[in-house]
Amino acid sequence: MQPQQPIRQLFQQHYGRLPQWVAVAPGRVNLIGEHVDYCGGFVLPMAIERFTSIAAAPAPADRCAGPARARLWSTALQRTVEIQLSATAAPVPTAAADGWANYVRGVVAGFSARGVCVPAFDAVIDSTVPLGGGLSSSAALEVATATLLAAMTGHAIAPLELARLCQQAEHEYAGVPCGIMDQCASTLCQEDHLLLLDCRSLETKQVPFTRPDVVVLITNSNVRHEHSCGAYAERRAECERAAALLGVESLRAVTLEQVEAARASLGAVGYRCARHVVTEIARTVAAAAALQNNNWSALGPLMAASHASLRDDYKVSCLELDLLVELACAQPGVIGSRLTGGGFGGGPVTLVEAARAAAAAAAIALGYRLQTGRECTLFTTRPVGGARLEP
Repeated sequence: MQPQQPIRQLFQQHYGRLPQWVAVAPGRVNLIGEHVDYCGGFVLPMAIERFTSIAAAPAPADRCAGPARARLWSTALQRTVEIQLSATAAPVPTAAADGWANYVRGVVAGFSARGVCVPAFDAVIDSTVPLGGGLSSSAALEVATATLLAAMTGHAIAPLELARLCQQAEHEYAGVPCGIMDQCASTLCQEDHLLLLDCRSLETKQVPFTRPDVVVLITNSNVRHEHSCGAYAERRAECERAAALLGVESLRAVTLEQVEAARASLGAVGYRCARHVVTEIARTVAAAAALQNNNWSALGPLMAASHASLRDDYKVSCLELDLLVELACAQPGVIGSRLTGGGFGGGPVTLVEAARAAAAAAAIALGYRLQTGRECTLFTTRPVGGARLEP
Protein backbone atom coordinates (compact mmCIF):
# COMPACT_ATOMS: atom_id res chain seq x y z
CA MET A 1 0.00 0.00 0.00
CA GLN A 2 1.40 3.37 -0.99
CA PRO A 3 0.84 6.60 0.97
CA GLN A 4 -2.71 7.74 0.29
CA GLN A 5 -1.94 11.36 -0.53
CA PRO A 6 -0.22 12.34 -3.81
CA ILE A 7 2.67 13.95 -1.99
CA ARG A 8 4.47 15.21 -5.10
CA GLN A 9 1.31 16.91 -6.33
CA LEU A 10 0.70 18.42 -2.91
CA PHE A 11 4.20 19.86 -2.91
CA GLN A 12 3.78 21.30 -6.40
CA GLN A 13 0.41 22.82 -5.53
CA HIS A 14 1.75 24.40 -2.35
CA TYR A 15 5.16 25.64 -3.52
CA GLY A 16 4.70 25.94 -7.28
CA ARG A 17 7.50 23.57 -8.22
CA LEU A 18 8.32 19.87 -8.09
CA PRO A 19 10.06 18.29 -5.07
CA GLN A 20 13.55 16.92 -5.43
CA TRP A 21 13.22 14.23 -2.77
CA VAL A 22 10.43 12.14 -1.27
CA ALA A 23 11.14 10.16 1.90
CA VAL A 24 8.68 7.62 3.31
CA ALA A 25 8.70 5.88 6.71
CA PRO A 26 6.07 3.49 8.08
CA GLY A 27 4.38 3.35 11.42
CA ARG A 28 4.71 0.15 13.39
CA VAL A 29 2.72 -2.19 15.54
CA ASN A 30 4.28 -4.42 18.18
CA LEU A 31 3.00 -7.97 18.09
CA ILE A 32 4.39 -8.72 21.55
CA GLY A 33 7.05 -7.35 23.91
CA GLU A 34 5.43 -4.30 25.48
CA HIS A 35 7.15 -1.95 27.94
CA VAL A 36 10.38 -3.94 27.85
CA ASP A 37 12.42 -2.05 25.25
CA TYR A 38 13.68 0.48 27.80
CA CYS A 39 14.61 -2.44 30.06
CA GLY A 40 16.91 -4.04 27.49
CA GLY A 41 14.39 -6.73 26.56
CA PHE A 42 13.25 -8.36 23.33
CA VAL A 43 10.48 -6.89 21.20
CA LEU A 44 8.73 -8.17 18.07
CA PRO A 45 7.35 -5.29 15.98
CA MET A 46 6.45 -5.03 12.31
CA ALA A 47 6.10 -2.06 9.99
CA ILE A 48 2.53 -1.37 8.87
CA GLU A 49 0.86 -0.12 5.70
CA ARG A 50 0.52 3.38 7.07
CA PHE A 51 3.21 5.94 6.27
CA THR A 52 4.58 9.40 6.92
CA SER A 53 5.78 10.97 3.68
CA ILE A 54 7.90 14.09 3.26
CA ALA A 55 8.43 15.78 -0.10
CA ALA A 56 11.13 18.44 -0.16
CA ALA A 57 13.23 20.68 -2.37
CA PRO A 58 15.98 23.24 -1.76
CA ALA A 59 14.70 26.65 -0.71
CA PRO A 60 14.50 29.33 -3.41
CA ALA A 61 17.55 31.56 -3.75
CA ASP A 62 15.81 34.50 -2.07
CA ARG A 63 15.50 32.43 1.13
CA CYS A 64 19.11 31.27 1.26
CA ALA A 65 20.55 34.48 2.68
CA GLY A 66 21.08 34.53 6.44
CA PRO A 67 20.57 31.61 8.86
CA ALA A 68 19.20 28.50 7.17
CA ARG A 69 15.54 27.74 7.83
CA ALA A 70 13.05 25.12 6.71
CA ARG A 71 9.41 25.65 5.85
CA LEU A 72 7.27 22.66 6.77
CA TRP A 73 3.69 22.49 5.55
CA SER A 74 1.56 19.92 7.38
CA THR A 75 -1.37 18.52 5.42
CA ALA A 76 -3.00 17.40 8.68
CA LEU A 77 -2.92 20.89 10.20
CA GLN A 78 -3.13 22.82 6.93
CA ARG A 79 -0.52 25.23 8.21
CA THR A 80 3.16 26.04 7.77
CA VAL A 81 5.83 26.01 10.47
CA GLU A 82 9.22 27.60 9.90
CA ILE A 83 12.12 26.18 11.89
CA GLN A 84 15.76 27.13 12.32
CA LEU A 85 18.37 24.70 11.01
CA SER A 86 21.27 25.92 13.14
CA ALA A 87 22.99 23.68 15.66
CA THR A 88 21.64 25.84 18.48
CA ALA A 89 17.95 25.57 17.54
CA ALA A 90 15.99 24.65 20.66
CA PRO A 91 12.66 22.86 21.08
CA VAL A 92 9.52 24.86 21.70
CA PRO A 93 6.97 23.89 24.37
CA THR A 94 5.29 20.67 23.25
CA ALA A 95 1.86 22.20 23.87
CA ALA A 96 2.58 25.03 21.42
CA ALA A 97 0.84 25.11 18.05
CA ASP A 98 4.07 24.12 16.33
CA GLY A 99 5.20 21.73 19.05
CA TRP A 100 4.84 18.80 16.65
CA ALA A 101 7.80 20.21 14.67
CA ASN A 102 10.06 19.38 17.64
CA TYR A 103 10.46 15.91 16.12
CA VAL A 104 11.94 17.52 13.00
CA ARG A 105 14.01 19.97 15.06
CA GLY A 106 15.46 17.07 17.04
CA VAL A 107 16.52 15.18 13.93
CA VAL A 108 18.12 18.32 12.48
CA ALA A 109 20.00 18.73 15.77
CA GLY A 110 21.21 15.13 15.48
CA PHE A 111 22.70 15.84 12.06
CA SER A 112 24.25 19.07 13.31
CA ALA A 113 25.85 17.19 16.23
CA ARG A 114 27.49 14.94 13.66
CA GLY A 115 28.94 17.92 11.84
CA VAL A 116 26.41 17.84 9.00
CA CYS A 117 25.07 21.21 7.87
CA VAL A 118 21.46 21.04 6.71
CA PRO A 119 20.69 23.60 3.97
CA ALA A 120 17.48 25.61 3.76
CA PHE A 121 14.58 23.64 2.30
CA ASP A 122 10.83 23.56 1.79
CA ALA A 123 8.79 20.48 2.63
CA VAL A 124 5.30 19.02 2.70
CA ILE A 125 4.57 16.48 5.42
CA ASP A 126 1.70 14.05 4.97
CA SER A 127 0.83 11.02 7.09
CA THR A 128 -1.60 8.13 7.15
CA VAL A 129 -0.28 6.85 10.50
CA PRO A 130 -3.11 7.36 13.02
CA LEU A 131 -2.28 9.69 15.89
CA GLY A 132 -2.66 8.40 19.44
CA GLY A 133 -3.22 4.81 18.37
CA GLY A 134 0.03 3.32 19.62
CA LEU A 135 1.36 3.01 16.07
CA SER A 136 4.41 5.25 16.41
CA SER A 137 3.43 8.26 14.34
CA SER A 138 6.25 10.20 16.03
CA ALA A 139 8.92 7.67 15.06
CA ALA A 140 7.61 7.60 11.49
CA LEU A 141 8.02 11.39 11.31
CA GLU A 142 11.50 11.24 12.81
CA VAL A 143 12.68 8.45 10.54
CA ALA A 144 11.19 10.04 7.42
CA THR A 145 12.94 13.29 8.34
CA ALA A 146 16.28 11.57 8.90
CA THR A 147 15.96 9.65 5.63
CA LEU A 148 15.23 12.93 3.85
CA LEU A 149 18.14 14.81 5.45
CA ALA A 150 20.56 11.98 4.66
CA ALA A 151 19.60 12.24 0.98
CA MET A 152 19.56 16.02 0.99
CA THR A 153 23.02 16.38 2.54
CA GLY A 154 24.64 13.34 0.94
CA HIS A 155 25.56 12.13 4.43
CA ALA A 156 25.23 8.35 4.42
CA ILE A 157 24.10 7.03 7.79
CA ALA A 158 23.78 3.37 8.75
CA PRO A 159 20.19 2.25 9.54
CA LEU A 160 20.90 1.48 13.19
CA GLU A 161 22.70 4.79 13.70
CA LEU A 162 19.76 6.54 12.05
CA ALA A 163 17.41 4.87 14.52
CA ARG A 164 19.60 5.97 17.43
CA LEU A 165 19.65 9.55 16.13
CA CYS A 166 15.85 9.57 15.95
CA GLN A 167 15.49 8.12 19.43
CA GLN A 168 17.74 10.87 20.79
CA ALA A 169 15.58 13.45 19.00
CA GLU A 170 12.50 12.16 20.81
CA HIS A 171 14.29 12.16 24.16
CA GLU A 172 15.73 15.66 23.87
CA TYR A 173 13.18 17.51 21.76
CA ALA A 174 9.86 15.82 22.59
CA GLY A 175 10.68 14.98 26.19
CA VAL A 176 9.66 11.32 25.81
CA PRO A 177 12.12 8.80 27.31
CA CYS A 178 11.24 6.15 24.71
CA GLY A 179 13.12 2.96 24.01
CA ILE A 180 14.68 2.19 20.64
CA MET A 181 11.98 -0.14 19.28
CA ASP A 182 9.83 2.35 17.37
CA GLN A 183 12.67 3.93 15.44
CA CYS A 184 14.30 0.56 14.68
CA ALA A 185 11.03 -0.87 13.38
CA SER A 186 10.39 2.11 11.11
CA THR A 187 13.95 1.85 9.80
CA LEU A 188 14.88 -1.86 9.71
CA CYS A 189 11.73 -3.90 9.09
CA GLN A 190 11.45 -6.01 5.95
CA GLU A 191 8.37 -6.95 3.94
CA ASP A 192 6.56 -10.08 5.18
CA HIS A 193 8.76 -10.23 8.29
CA LEU A 194 8.65 -9.19 11.91
CA LEU A 195 11.71 -7.75 13.59
CA LEU A 196 13.04 -9.53 16.67
CA LEU A 197 15.07 -6.78 18.31
CA ASP A 198 17.35 -7.29 21.27
CA CYS A 199 17.10 -3.87 22.90
CA ARG A 200 20.24 -4.50 24.97
CA SER A 201 22.68 -5.46 22.20
CA LEU A 202 20.58 -3.97 19.36
CA GLU A 203 21.05 -7.20 17.42
CA THR A 204 18.16 -7.96 15.08
CA LYS A 205 16.65 -10.99 13.41
CA GLN A 206 14.10 -10.99 10.61
CA VAL A 207 11.33 -13.42 11.58
CA PRO A 208 9.20 -14.59 8.63
CA PHE A 209 5.46 -14.00 8.74
CA THR A 210 4.89 -17.38 7.13
CA ARG A 211 1.11 -17.46 6.60
CA PRO A 212 -0.20 -15.46 3.64
CA ASP A 213 -3.75 -16.21 4.80
CA VAL A 214 -3.32 -14.25 8.06
CA VAL A 215 -3.50 -10.48 8.49
CA VAL A 216 -2.95 -8.15 11.41
CA LEU A 217 -6.09 -6.31 12.53
CA ILE A 218 -5.33 -3.04 14.29
CA THR A 219 -8.02 -1.38 16.36
CA ASN A 220 -8.05 2.12 17.82
CA SER A 221 -10.39 2.59 20.77
CA ASN A 222 -10.38 6.35 20.07
CA VAL A 223 -9.92 7.04 23.77
CA ARG A 224 -6.92 8.53 25.52
CA HIS A 225 -7.09 8.75 29.29
CA GLU A 226 -5.54 11.80 30.91
CA HIS A 227 -3.12 9.94 33.14
CA SER A 228 -1.36 8.44 30.11
CA CYS A 229 0.84 11.54 29.82
CA GLY A 230 3.05 10.86 32.84
CA ALA A 231 2.44 7.14 33.21
CA TYR A 232 5.07 6.08 30.69
CA ALA A 233 7.83 7.95 32.53
CA GLU A 234 6.54 6.64 35.87
CA ARG A 235 6.66 3.01 34.73
CA ARG A 236 10.14 3.45 33.30
CA ALA A 237 11.38 5.06 36.53
CA GLU A 238 9.87 2.20 38.55
CA CYS A 239 11.68 -0.36 36.39
CA GLU A 240 14.97 1.51 36.86
CA ARG A 241 14.39 1.60 40.61
CA ALA A 242 13.68 -2.13 40.69
CA ALA A 243 16.83 -2.86 38.68
CA ALA A 244 18.90 -0.77 41.09
CA LEU A 245 17.46 -2.61 44.08
CA LEU A 246 18.33 -5.91 42.41
CA GLY A 247 21.86 -4.69 41.69
CA VAL A 248 21.65 -4.93 37.89
CA GLU A 249 21.84 -2.44 35.05
CA SER A 250 18.40 -3.38 33.71
CA LEU A 251 15.65 -5.90 34.41
CA ARG A 252 16.78 -7.87 31.36
CA ALA A 253 19.54 -9.27 33.58
CA VAL A 254 17.28 -10.86 36.22
CA THR A 255 15.23 -14.04 36.41
CA LEU A 256 11.70 -14.51 37.65
CA GLU A 257 13.12 -16.41 40.64
CA GLN A 258 15.20 -13.36 41.60
CA VAL A 259 12.16 -11.12 41.32
CA GLU A 260 10.12 -13.44 43.53
CA ALA A 261 12.91 -13.61 46.09
CA ALA A 262 13.11 -9.81 46.26
CA ARG A 263 9.36 -9.24 46.40
CA ALA A 264 9.34 -7.60 49.83
CA SER A 265 12.20 -5.19 49.10
CA LEU A 266 10.81 -4.23 45.69
CA GLY A 267 7.46 -3.19 47.12
CA ALA A 268 4.10 -3.91 45.51
CA VAL A 269 4.51 -1.64 42.48
CA GLY A 270 8.15 -2.50 41.84
CA TYR A 271 7.41 -6.22 42.12
CA ARG A 272 4.56 -6.06 39.63
CA CYS A 273 6.57 -4.01 37.14
CA ALA A 274 9.57 -6.32 37.38
CA ARG A 275 7.42 -9.43 37.04
CA HIS A 276 5.79 -8.04 33.92
CA VAL A 277 9.12 -7.19 32.29
CA VAL A 278 10.74 -10.55 33.01
CA THR A 279 7.76 -12.61 31.89
CA GLU A 280 7.09 -10.43 28.83
CA ILE A 281 10.66 -10.87 27.61
CA ALA A 282 10.23 -14.65 27.85
CA ARG A 283 6.91 -14.49 26.00
CA THR A 284 8.46 -12.46 23.19
CA VAL A 285 11.28 -14.93 22.63
CA ALA A 286 8.75 -17.76 22.63
CA ALA A 287 6.52 -15.94 20.13
CA ALA A 288 9.42 -15.37 17.73
CA ALA A 289 10.33 -19.06 17.94
CA ALA A 290 6.72 -20.03 17.28
CA LEU A 291 6.59 -17.86 14.16
CA GLN A 292 9.96 -19.15 12.98
CA ASN A 293 8.66 -22.73 13.34
CA ASN A 294 5.25 -21.94 11.79
CA ASN A 295 3.61 -22.86 15.11
CA TRP A 296 0.79 -20.32 14.99
CA SER A 297 -1.34 -22.10 17.58
CA ALA A 298 1.19 -21.10 20.25
CA LEU A 299 0.72 -17.38 19.60
CA GLY A 300 -2.80 -17.03 21.02
CA PRO A 301 -1.93 -18.07 24.60
CA LEU A 302 1.23 -15.93 24.53
CA MET A 303 -0.72 -12.85 23.42
CA ALA A 304 -3.41 -13.51 26.05
CA ALA A 305 -0.81 -13.80 28.81
CA SER A 306 0.85 -10.60 27.59
CA HIS A 307 -2.40 -8.66 27.79
CA ALA A 308 -3.20 -10.02 31.24
CA SER A 309 0.25 -8.99 32.47
CA LEU A 310 -0.09 -5.48 31.03
CA ARG A 311 -3.52 -5.19 32.63
CA ASP A 312 -2.85 -6.70 36.03
CA ASP A 313 0.87 -6.23 36.70
CA TYR A 314 1.88 -3.19 34.68
CA LYS A 315 -1.58 -1.61 34.93
CA VAL A 316 -1.51 0.23 31.61
CA SER A 317 -4.76 -1.11 30.20
CA CYS A 318 -8.23 0.38 30.59
CA LEU A 319 -11.82 -0.79 30.30
CA GLU A 320 -12.07 0.06 26.61
CA LEU A 321 -8.92 -1.88 25.72
CA ASP A 322 -9.95 -4.88 27.79
CA LEU A 323 -13.33 -4.90 26.07
CA LEU A 324 -11.80 -4.74 22.59
CA VAL A 325 -9.47 -7.65 23.35
CA GLU A 326 -12.39 -9.66 24.75
CA LEU A 327 -14.51 -8.93 21.68
CA ALA A 328 -11.66 -9.85 19.32
CA CYS A 329 -10.91 -13.15 21.02
CA ALA A 330 -14.57 -14.16 20.69
CA GLN A 331 -14.51 -13.92 16.88
CA PRO A 332 -14.05 -16.93 14.58
CA GLY A 333 -10.69 -16.94 12.84
CA VAL A 334 -8.91 -14.89 15.50
CA ILE A 335 -5.60 -16.40 16.59
CA GLY A 336 -4.80 -13.94 19.38
CA SER A 337 -5.23 -10.37 20.56
CA ARG A 338 -3.53 -8.06 23.05
CA LEU A 339 -3.00 -4.42 23.98
CA THR A 340 -0.25 -2.80 21.94
CA GLY A 341 1.57 0.46 22.51
CA GLY A 342 1.87 2.47 25.69
CA GLY A 343 -1.63 1.75 26.97
CA PHE A 344 -4.39 3.87 28.60
CA GLY A 345 -5.83 4.23 25.10
CA GLY A 346 -4.97 3.20 21.59
CA GLY A 347 -6.06 -0.36 21.03
CA PRO A 348 -5.21 -4.01 20.51
CA VAL A 349 -3.30 -5.86 17.82
CA THR A 350 -5.08 -8.97 16.61
CA LEU A 351 -3.96 -11.86 14.42
CA VAL A 352 -6.86 -13.09 12.28
CA GLU A 353 -7.43 -15.24 9.23
CA ALA A 354 -7.74 -12.93 6.24
CA ALA A 355 -10.99 -14.51 5.01
CA ARG A 356 -12.66 -13.77 8.34
CA ALA A 357 -11.09 -10.39 9.06
CA ALA A 358 -13.95 -8.24 7.70
CA ALA A 359 -16.58 -10.12 9.72
CA ALA A 360 -14.42 -9.98 12.84
CA ALA A 361 -13.87 -6.23 12.44
CA ALA A 362 -17.59 -5.60 11.99
CA ALA A 363 -18.49 -7.64 15.07
CA ILE A 364 -15.84 -5.91 17.18
CA ALA A 365 -17.02 -2.47 16.07
CA LEU A 366 -20.66 -3.32 16.80
CA GLY A 367 -19.92 -4.80 20.21
CA TYR A 368 -17.79 -1.83 21.16
CA ARG A 369 -20.47 0.64 20.08
CA LEU A 370 -23.21 -1.19 21.97
CA GLN A 371 -21.24 -1.46 25.20
CA THR A 372 -19.51 1.93 25.26
CA GLY A 373 -21.46 4.20 22.94
CA ARG A 374 -18.16 4.93 21.16
CA GLU A 375 -16.87 4.22 17.70
CA CYS A 376 -13.59 2.39 17.17
CA THR A 377 -11.43 2.50 14.07
CA LEU A 378 -10.10 -0.68 12.49
CA PHE A 379 -7.88 -1.62 9.58
CA THR A 380 -5.87 -4.63 8.47
CA THR A 381 -2.26 -4.74 7.37
CA ARG A 382 0.52 -7.05 6.36
CA PRO A 383 4.17 -6.51 7.35
CA VAL A 384 5.90 -3.99 5.06
CA GLY A 385 9.46 -2.72 4.63
CA GLY A 386 11.06 0.16 6.49
CA ALA A 387 11.96 3.70 5.47
CA ARG A 388 12.95 4.47 1.90
CA LEU A 389 13.44 7.19 -0.65
CA GLU A 390 10.88 7.23 -3.43
CA PRO A 391 12.40 7.24 -6.93
